Amino acid sequence: MSVKIRLKRVGAKNNPIYRVVVADARSPRDGKCIEEIGTYQPRQSGTNFKLALDRVDYWLGVGAQPSDTVASMIRKQRRTEPVAA
Repeated sequence: MSVKIRLKRVGAKNNPIYRVVVADARSPRDGKCIEEIGTYQPRQSGTNFKLALDRVDYWLGVGAQPSDTVASMIRKQRRTEPVAA
């Protein structure tokens, strides 16, 4: 089973809100997911997404592949998050 980390749309018409989910690659975009690990609100200014990086690291460790958009969000959050000593 191929697992992807990707976006799932849940917002209203003309007001998109996305959830960052872990899902089987064969499931539809808005279909069943394994786990929800974050949110993305593209119309909000400033920091418009939140990710649970501990869960992202777990899923990447077991072989999940992020979409291009989610991969860029992961990179941005890692740059802005303070490093734990």
